[in-house]
Amino acid sequence: MKRLLRIASNSAIFSFIPILSWFCLGLLVDKNLVNIFTLTYPLQFICALLKSIFATGPNISKEKDKDENSVLSGMTAGIIVGGIIFGLFAINVKKYVEFMNMDFGIYKEFAVYSILQFYIQLVFSFVLEKLYFEGKEKKANKYCTQLNLLNFIILIVTAIFTKNKTIITIVTLLSILIYTLIVTIKQYKKFKFELHIIKYIKYESVEIVNNILFFLIFLFGLSNALEFGEKYTVALNFVALITDTQWDSFESISTVAKIDISKNEFNYKEHRNNAYKLEGVLLATTFIMLLISYRFYKLDLGITLIYLSFELINFIIYPVYRIKTCYLQLVKLAKKVTENKITAGILRFLISLLKTPYCTGIGQVTSSLYQFLTVNIMFNKNFTIDKTGKVLEK
Repeated sequence: MKRLLRIASNSAIFSFIPILSWFCLGLLVDKNLVNIFTLTYPLQFICALLKSIFATGPNISKEKDKDENSVLSGMTAGIIVGGIIFGLFAINVKKYVEFMNMDFGIYKEFAVYSILQFYIQLVFSFVLEKLYFEGKEKKANKYCTQLNLLNFIILIVTAIFTKNKTIITIVTLLSILIYTLIVTIKQYKKFKFELHIIKYIKYESVEIVNNILFFLIFLFGLSNALEFGEKYTVALNFVALITDTQWDSFESISTVAKIDISKNEFNYKEHRNNAYKLEGVLLATTFIMLLISYRFYKLDLGITLIYLSFELINFIIYPVYRIKTCYLQLVKLAKKVTENKITAGILRFLISLLKTPYCTGIGQVTSSLYQFLTVNIMFNKNFTIDKTGKVLEK
């Protein structure tokens, strides 16, 4: 449980500080800037996609295949590929903002800032993933805390002294870029550059498919939902702000599961129980954030509660199917579980195109219920769990 909490706390710091930054920028510079969180929300799945291919997959390969070159080779390739992808988004930022049905004149500087920040966070996530697999959670926690505090302090202090958006973004980005370069360079040692992309994709195929589909779901779904007016935009953004940190922290469930499965140290009951203990903490923080921040927004309570209810349903069923999906992915049925994830993602994507402001929430719940049922069926057909929590093949 301690390891799960350490990794979850890293994810929470990694997510909460940026959220707090947008909130403070809204108070100091322009109240509209808080909406940047929703504007660039789909891009976090590009980060997750590249992390799966160039960080998690190579780290799993190092453990399972004893490939000592995989981690640094994957990191190097990921830094290059990520730079190209996020560079293209930054260059075409006007088209992106307009596609999301938002005013480019209001958001242009901080839209670019958010895109480039995602790239820096991507590179930093490669370092964190390497440290997790090496059992160095404390060092990862230290790096994560330092980067996010640096980001927050430089951003807010600069915003206090000047309202020039260009100056604020440049000073902040340079600061976190320099720090990220320092900790990244520390990870390097002599290695032979060799990539086994197909193998990395195989180990992370579920996550890769999931993130591709999530990018499309939120790209088109949020664009669709934002057409319905300000009260829906504000409510949707507010619920995302008070739950996104929790979802990022929840990903520690799969991180710890993958590490233990790769090392043949997996116990299902232990992982499930720890996941629900973590969920209790995360749900409590969600409601605390709701009570603290609600008064700062002009929210329609009914619309807000509807959006929040979708998140709560997903929180409840997520641990079981997420842990079992990891096990099926790495031990048996990787192809089938990937195909199942594709089906769930397509279902969610199609629902996100419905002409309703709740399209993303309805799609999310439908997809989660589908996965909960189908993953349990696949798992129970092939495995059984003994009284100690050990998974046995039927």
